[in-house]
Amino acid sequence: MIKVLYFGGQKSGKSQLAQDRALAISNEKKPYYIATYDNSFGDLQMQQRIDNHQDSRGDSFITIEESRHLNSVISSGHTYLIDCMSMWILNTISWSQDEVLQELETLSKCDANILFVLNEVGSGVIPIDKVSREFVDRTGIVGQKLTSICDEVYEVKFGLGVRLK
Repeated sequence: MIKVLYFGGQKSGKSQLAQDRALAISNEKKPYYIATYDNSFGDLQMQQRIDNHQDSRGDSFITIEESRHLNSVISSGHTYLIDCMSMWILNTISWSQDEVLQELETLSKCDANILFVLNEVGSGVIPIDKVSREFVDRTGIVGQKLTSICDEVYEVKFGLGVRLK
């Protein structure tokens, strides 16, 4: 079983590359797509993004909506694409850093193929408000943890993935 991270900026092509890879390694079983967005905010623009993602994967995946407890939906021997870890970070911002890292550590031990998608947000200025700073900092910490537990890491720009690990 393999763990893979795809990271990059918004609309970089991360999800498409991760979807293609999940389908390629799923061993003729339909892979699972874990959607992490908490769609309780009534954001119409985000709903359009969700619709676009659903359209792009069609019926090639079994979709599971889980915004926080990722370990609770993963079973051995299957392939999972978690899209996206950035939304998961936002959903778990009230968790301690240790709780977040423990969830990731538990995921690393799952006997399943897991592909992670993460937005790169740490290249800009330091945000002015506390929650945004916490999100950017947490994203960097989660990214470092994911790179340590993943067998492969790809930086994605304009639909091209460059393998870093």
